[in-house]
Amino acid sequence: MAEIIDTLRERGFVQQISDEPGLESALGQGPITLYWGTDPTADSLTAGHLVSLMMLAHFERAGHRPIVVVGGGTGLIGDPTGKTEMRQMLTSEQIDANMAGQRLQIGRFLDAPLMNNADWLLSLGYIEFLRDIGRHFSVNQLLQHSTYRERLAGDGLNFIELNYALMQAYDFLYLYRTEGCTLQVAGSDQWFNILEGTELIRRAEGAEAYALVTPLLTTATGQKMGKTAAGAVWLDPERTSPYDFYQHWINTADADVERFLAFFTFLPMDEVRALGRLEGADLRSAKEMLAGEVTKIVHGDVAAHEARETSQALFGDGSDLAGAPTTEMDPTRLETGLELVDLLTETGLVASKRAARDLIRQGGAYVNGQRVDDPGTVLTLDQFKSDVLLLRAGKKRFHRVLLRRVL
Repeated sequence: MAEIIDTLRERGFVQQISDEPGLESALGQGPITLYWGTDPTADSLTAGHLVSLMMLAHFERAGHRPIVVVGGGTGLIGDPTGKTEMRQMLTSEQIDANMAGQRLQIGRFLDAPLMNNADWLLSLGYIEFLRDIGRHFSVNQLLQHSTYRERLAGDGLNFIELNYALMQAYDFLYLYRTEGCTLQVAGSDQWFNILEGTELIRRAEGAEAYALVTPLLTTATGQKMGKTAAGAVWLDPERTSPYDFYQHWINTADADVERFLAFFTFLPMDEVRALGRLEGADLRSAKEMLAGEVTKIVHGDVAAHEARETSQALFGDGSDLAGAPTTEMDPTRLETGLELVDLLTETGLVASKRAARDLIRQGGAYVNGQRVDDPGTVLTLDQFKSDVLLLRAGKKRFHRVLLRRVL
């Protein structure tokens, strides 16, 4: 079971371990319990969370016991790590709704128990917490955290936020006491907070616990993992369609393909390396493998198949576009004609009518595969083939407009 560290290191998950010999010794004695926490700041996780979720899945496949803590309690405060200003405070109702969405997504990766830290944090008495937990922390020590130092030098640090590290450390202590949890994993931005937890366990229980953090991924262009120019890449199919999710991975930069195959698929590393060695046009097959595998893990076999077929149709023979982003439209809107600039804007292919006109003038707008050069182009019912019209902006952004007659 200690081989899990070698597996994770080979695939690129390990940036830092607090006590590697100690952790390897613990792993060598049998299954361990570990946890990863996420605050419910939205009702969906993003592609950026996939690094931690995949790492937990590797632990689970190796016979260890992961726990996911959804921060219903800490979410009421908000993690200040890496933030230049205080997070927006969420209501209990917002947190409950966000947790429900995240639980469904996490279940696709793991059989792990999902716990809500509100179950133990909200029942804490303030005086009792200060006496039993707060006494183990030094304010000077907390202010060594770069986020706290920067906030103090800028707009200031809220007392609530200063307590976040204590709350997260207490989560680790609570899980150690109740679940035998000895390892917390997270992204490298949580290194300070996790070490506070290991230190609290040492002081309060005289026991050893460990921290393992992953690198914070960026693409070859320096963009944060899970982000695009249009915003986050969500795991919720209502926020980011399976087709758009698939296309996000298809559009992976050549330099990132092998690295992302190692992180975001369960393919054997020999196969990952072989795919990573492909060059030129052959590298497209590696990107299709990456996109297909990640979409299958997140959305299931059927959605991955439909996304792949749609992508191939859009870039190939156009035979099946059922999975493409779609807008339904009442055909009565076309009785007197509909300006193309309006439709490009409504479908979200461009941000404004001005951007639509610029796109057309620059030769980047297509209707049913034909380039349109006139910003004054008006669409009619005759251009809908079998009640469908296909828009394209640039080389890779498509949108299907489907007529739906109101009876």
